[in-house]
Amino acid sequence: MTALLTIIVLVLVAIAIWQMTKMFELSQTSTDDSQVANDSDNKLNGYLMFGFLVFIYLLTIFSFVQYGDVVLGTPASEHGSDYDNLMFISMALIFFVQIVTQALLHYFAYKYRGQKGKRALFYADNDRLEFIWTIIPVITLAGLILYGLYTWTTLMDVDPDEGDPIIVELYAQQFNWKARYAGEDNVLGEANVRLIEIDKNNVLGVDESDPYGQDDIVSQTELHLPVGRKVIFKMRSQDVLHSAYMPHFRAQMNCVPGMVTQFAFTPVITTEEMRADPDMLEKVQKINKLRAERSASGEDADPWQFDYVLLCNKICGSSHYNMQMKIVVEEEDEFNAWLEAQQTFGEQMAAAE
Repeated sequence: MTALLTIIVLVLVAIAIWQMTKMFELSQTSTDDSQVANDSDNKLNGYLMFGFLVFIYLLTIFSFVQYGDVVLGTPASEHGSDYDNLMFISMALIFFVQIVTQALLHYFAYKYRGQKGKRALFYADNDRLEFIWTIIPVITLAGLILYGLYTWTTLMDVDPDEGDPIIVELYAQQFNWKARYAGEDNVLGEANVRLIEIDKNNVLGVDESDPYGQDDIVSQTELHLPVGRKVIFKMRSQDVLHSAYMPHFRAQMNCVPGMVTQFAFTPVITTEEMRADPDMLEKVQKINKLRAERSASGEDADPWQFDYVLLCNKICGSSHYNMQMKIVVEEEDEFNAWLEAQQTFGEQMAAAE
C-alpha cells in the first residue's frame, strides 16, 4: 500500500512540474506567428468543410443502398404498423433536420471563415432568432411525445377482459427461455423460485398446492401462438435482468428478478405465411447464399429457414447471444391440437411421484 501511494505521489509531482513548464513557455513573449492561420489556410479549411459535407451525404446514401434491405420488413403483430409508423416519422424528422443543419453548418463555416481585416458582427441577443429555434423544437418534440404516448397506450393493451386473450408466462434464466400456458382455466398458478425442484421437473417453481396451476402447461423448446388471438405475456426472471425481445412482432419487455412484467400483442401472420412473404424469401435466399459460400470453405453452415424467434436483448452473461426460443404462429385449431398433446403440470407432478 505504501509503495502504491508513493507511486501516485510521484506521478502527481511529475504532472505538476509538466504543467508549470507549459505555463512558463506560454508566459514568454514570442514574435513567431507561423502557427497563425492566414487567408489561404482559412479558405482551404472552408473547402475541406464542404468536402466533408459531401462525404457524409454520400456515406448516408451508400448506407441506405447497401443496408436498406436488412430491416425487419412486414410486422407480424396487430400493433406493428403503429410501431413502424412512429419509427418512420421519427427517423424522417431526424434525417430532415440532420440534412438541413449540417448543410448550414458547413456553409457558414466557409462563408464566415477568417479573413484579414474582416471583423465578426456580434449580437448580444436576438429575440426573434431565439424564439424560432426554441418554438420549432418544442412543437416538433411535443407532437412526437403525444403520438408516442398514444402509440404506447395502444401497445400496452393488457386488459384480460378484451379480445379473449390467452395467458402465457415467459420465464427467463441464464441462458434459456421457458413458456408456461395458463391451461383451460386461463389462469396461471402461483409460482416462486424457492419452489423449484429439478428432480420433480418443477423447473418454474409452480406451487403444487395451487389448483390454478394443475392445468398449466410448460414448454421448454418452442413457443406456440394462435394467429388472430390476443396473447398476454407475464414475464419473470430467475437470476439477472433479461429482456424478452420478439423483433418481428415489434415487442420487447424487461424480465426483472423479483417481479412480474407484462406485454400483449395479437399475431396476424402465421409462420408459413411469413415464409412465403416476397421480402422474406429474398432475405432467406441472400442468407443461404452466404451460408453456402461458408460451407464451401469448410465451415458448418446448413441452409437456413425462417422462424420467428424470442431473444434476450440484455447482455446477461457469457452465453447471452445463444439465449433464444423458436416461436411458431399457427392457426388456432393447430395451436389447440399442439396444446392438447402437451402434458399438464399436474400430470408431470403425478408422473414424478
